[in-house]
Amino acid sequence: MKVSFLFLFLILFPTLAFGAESDVIEDLNVVTLLSKGGYTMFALGALSLFTFVLILLYFLTLRRSSVVTNKFMNTAEAMIRKRDYLGLITYCQRRGEAVARITQKTLDFLTRNPTATPSDIREIAEAEGSRQGGVLTQRISYLADIGGIAPMVGLLGTVIGMIKSFIEIAEGKNEGLKQLQLAEGIWEALITTAVGLIISIFAMVFYSYFRGRVQRHIAELEAAGTHILALVGGQLQRPRQGSAQSQPVLRDDYSAAPAPPGMRG
Repeated sequence: MKVSFLFLFLILFPTLAFGAESDVIEDLNVVTLLSKGGYTMFALGALSLFTFVLILLYFLTLRRSSVVTNKFMNTAEAMIRKRDYLGLITYCQRRGEAVARITQKTLDFLTRNPTATPSDIREIAEAEGSRQGGVLTQRISYLADIGGIAPMVGLLGTVIGMIKSFIEIAEGKNEGLKQLQLAEGIWEALITTAVGLIISIFAMVFYSYFRGRVQRHIAELEAAGTHILALVGGQLQRPRQGSAQSQPVLRDDYSAAPAPPGMRG
């Protein structure tokens, strides 16, 4: 519902923005109007295309399945309870979830350092978890960059257009013609600013939406990482003889799985 509302808003916004001036530019179509913006419109066009590609890419890739899945968590829990750490490392290498990278780094450190303390293992897991969260956050930062760059490019086009207009006016001789040239030059120059602002609004609206989605994914990643640490810590504290009697408990929602008291930060 939220996505549909955003699309509806973004589709109607340009129409509403230009509709207020429809009486003034009713004899101009969109292509003719945009062509008045000069060479700066090419840069703005490239920014708008890049924005559209990023938005489409984020809708396709920023999903919960890219961060954590129930299948991976159930398999990881079963292998940890069996103390099959090397097998789980191999399994993590074939998976694409972010939690698989955390699990792989943690178990790789544990197998290389059998005498490592739980605090050392936690530091490794937290470092990799911070890196994975930073990757998710950095991906959507391009939309915020476009939101800041597009208005500046539009303003640059406006300034260039104003300079050209005043140069043409200074070379003219008819005073009435100068006023007409000034009015025409100003509204043509302002087109780039308007387009730059529209691109910026699009980019910032979707940046806010994807930022909320990324924050939810990071929270789920932290919960899944805490669950993995709790399982590993429990196996380190449990005698090896009892490991064969441990049975995996399949879960459907690991974001709500609490960590044992001994493993809470």
